[in-house]
Amino acid sequence: MASTPTTFTTLTLKAGTSWTDAWQRCLAVAPEAFRDDRVLNLWNAAWQADGRALPAASPVDGGPVAGPPRLDLVTARHAVRAALDQHRAWRHIPLPERRARVSATLDALTEHRELLALLLVWEIGKPWRLAQADVDRAIDGVRWYVDGIDEMLAGRTPLDGPVSNIASWNYPMSVLVHALLVQALAGNAVIAKTPTDGGVACLTLASALAAREGIPVTLVSGGGGELSEALLRAPEIGCVSFVGGRDTGSAVATAVADLGKRHILEQEGLNTWGIWNHSDWDTFAAVVPKLFDYGKQRCTAYPRFVVQRHLFDDFLAAYLPAVRTLRVGHPLAVEHPDDPFPRLDFGPVINAAKAKELHDQVAEAVERGAVPLHRGRAEDARFLPGQDTSAYVQPVTLLAPPRSSPLHHAEPFGPVDTIVLVDTEAELLAAMNASNGALVATLSTDDRATYDRLAPQIRAFKVGHGTPRSRGDRDELFGGFGASWRGAFVGGGLLVRAVTQGPAGERLPGNFPEYQLMP
Repeated sequence: MASTPTTFTTLTLKAGTSWTDAWQRCLAVAPEAFRDDRVLNLWNAAWQADGRALPAASPVDGGPVAGPPRLDLVTARHAVRAALDQHRAWRHIPLPERRARVSATLDALTEHRELLALLLVWEIGKPWRLAQADVDRAIDGVRWYVDGIDEMLAGRTPLDGPVSNIASWNYPMSVLVHALLVQALAGNAVIAKTPTDGGVACLTLASALAAREGIPVTLVSGGGGELSEALLRAPEIGCVSFVGGRDTGSAVATAVADLGKRHILEQEGLNTWGIWNHSDWDTFAAVVPKLFDYGKQRCTAYPRFVVQRHLFDDFLAAYLPAVRTLRVGHPLAVEHPDDPFPRLDFGPVINAAKAKELHDQVAEAVERGAVPLHRGRAEDARFLPGQDTSAYVQPVTLLAPPRSSPLHHAEPFGPVDTIVLVDTEAELLAAMNASNGALVATLSTDDRATYDRLAPQIRAFKVGHGTPRSRGDRDELFGGFGASWRGAFVGGGLLVRAVTQGPAGERLPGNFPEYQLMP
């Protein structure tokens, strides 16, 4: 049982931000989608009070929030068949009308952006600044597609069936809702499965606003294994879009490959930051706290630093003071009810089970030889008196995690940094490529020629020169190498190409079993 740290100032919940406040606002804004203490599923163009609603807890304080109403396979099959009917009608809707309906949805999301952000705080523990950014990136990103969709769709047609979306819980708006609306703009009906670990109320509200404008969206809940036959293998599905871990992604990849189905599978990788013949430590120190945004619970987080051994003292002199500035705590805890939202780097991880997993991995790594260089102190965090803190993990930095530890080769998806020391360029590259492909990487080196020579040997889709890379917005392409990505690449016009049909025999840019084609 996690103990509550002592705080020097008694904090309180910001006025009007309780889960009860957020839920009552949902009931008022979208009564068709929210009923009493549960959310509904959306399929066959109607909100359905079906499925078995599971209990759920907020990672913020352990209090109850709305759980996913899990469907059985038979009902999910009905939902997919209904989505195909919607798709066959929607694909013939003229583009100007599709554009107008998506634009109206964006206006509605803008009107309710603060409520959507508040739901993200409670359901997945995002600090207010990052929750708002998630909502805004979805809205602004889709508006970019609305403005440029004519050129992107030139010579292309919608798929033969709806797009099925299965995404992780960490970016419900800027990844999942963004994808849904662009897919619909391109002429497809869309299906989304709510993430099991959080975000169901936020996605329900966003889907309700879209459905009101006539967007053919289906939103269902259920276990991935139980519903995979309907959401992945069903012949009605035109494309599968997946964002998540490698274990689940491998099963999805096998399913879609067997069927020859169009797919976009974004999977995790160990994103690394290399330090080689580097001296600009002020710039590096300034970026370290930003790398901990949302507790590194992002697919483009950097949990591994690969450092040239003779620079290790300079690295620590820059890194340790920076990491000690991190602000952690309850995302809505303030000194006075009317104070502005606290500015935090991160709050809880997604749940208490994940927190325990991270604590156990760190303890095991240290027991087997890793050297703890930094451990954040719970007493420095901002918490409400008596609140449950079991989902909170203070930042940790370990030197030389043992090869037997998951922290050596896999993404921790939490505020745990690991450092590996190297002596040669060959060791640098081997350590930066430890996970057989990644989404992003960065190499800090003073010499541009060294960067130009080494960067192409780093197996990441995007490699920064002394600066972090991100998933990107609007026209920035995104994909991955090795096991971090399977199927079509996305971003900019590639996202539209991935969910539409082009000329006969077209080869989409992507990472496929039979070929890899860069944009």
